[in-house]
Amino acid sequence: MCFVVTDLINSSCAVKNAAYLSDKQIRSAHMSIGKHMSSMKVVLGFLEEAEPWRLRSPQFPSKVGGKPAWLSQRGLPSLPGLECEKCRLPMAFLLQVYAPISTQDTCFHRTLFLFCCKTPECYTCNDSRCMKVFRSQLPRRNDFYLYDPPSDELPTIPEQDSSVLPVSKVKLCWVCGCPGNKTCSRCHTVTYCGKHHQTLHWKYTHKKECCSQEASIVTSPFLFPEFELVTEPEEEEENREDKREADKREGDSTQKGVDYPSLTDTLAETDLEEMALHETEDNKLFQWFKKKIAPEPHQVVRYSRGGSPLWVSSQHIPSDKGIPPCNCGAKRTFEFQVMPQLLNSLCVDSTGASIDWGTLAVYTCAASCNYDDHYSPEFIWKQDFSSDKQTH
Repeated sequence: MCFVVTDLINSSCAVKNAAYLSDKQIRSAHMSIGKHMSSMKVVLGFLEEAEPWRLRSPQFPSKVGGKPAWLSQRGLPSLPGLECEKCRLPMAFLLQVYAPISTQDTCFHRTLFLFCCKTPECYTCNDSRCMKVFRSQLPRRNDFYLYDPPSDELPTIPEQDSSVLPVSKVKLCWVCGCPGNKTCSRCHTVTYCGKHHQTLHWKYTHKKECCSQEASIVTSPFLFPEFELVTEPEEEEENREDKREADKREGDSTQKGVDYPSLTDTLAETDLEEMALHETEDNKLFQWFKKKIAPEPHQVVRYSRGGSPLWVSSQHIPSDKGIPPCNCGAKRTFEFQVMPQLLNSLCVDSTGASIDWGTLAVYTCAASCNYDDHYSPEFIWKQDFSSDKQTH
């Protein structure tokens, strides 16, 4: 969820919790965390089941799937901005990462949102047009959340209507959770982002429940499965070597192999290697990719603001000029990447065309500018495993 080393503050929500110290302590704590994060190389993200209330906006979650837990309730991405640039259909929420910047007051709360198309045919090789990423940030004192930290206990008040944002009153689509001002012409109570999702809901449940007092609360079939995204720092190579030596001395290395499945268990390694072995350079890079993720094969996100991505191929790596600057004019720098292991949890397997990627690298404004209080579009680079396909 929040990116800070556990020996600084022993919690997966360390930045969030540390941020809410007394006013006297807040600045020094933020500075301490900021320095520690700047020296940190990589933080890994893993999927965990979580109670639904923990994944809602007031808890400032990092999560995968479900509906977006919007941070700012104003200036949400426009509907055209949330369409796939290839098929022009609405994109689905893939994940969000809560990543405040401790040294900037305007980034006390800061979340990155990633959306992707659900049309398999849009996933042509090394083509990022089927994905988009947005950044939202707020100061500690804002119109939407309490100044003090959220409770870590189950809320005693009933959960609010998820079809409308409580402060701004922005209406949300029942299917995808994105802004939606179109309503069902019969019941005038259910809202949608457009005709496509209205038709989908009608066929799924609304045809039977329209104007009914007892409409069922079910998860939209359009959404990806929902998980919490929890994090821990990547262990340094020398520490892993020391641990391996200790395991060897204790004779328990075999048991560790049971506890931590190999990459073969989480990826179709044979298929990946067939694609990656076309060139020696690709082979070397792919072997390095496998070596880096092998100690933690279930990682789905690698976070390292200002660091470098872990590429799966020597082909289609962006140059500095290939990363466009922010709308404010500032340079964009790497912030995090989405790993192919995530695909195993999204239930997207299909024969023929399929939702797929080698890795997704997200680049954000180095200044983390305020974009007129709107969600700021950022840049995503999709790299696929090497193959005979050409970039379209």
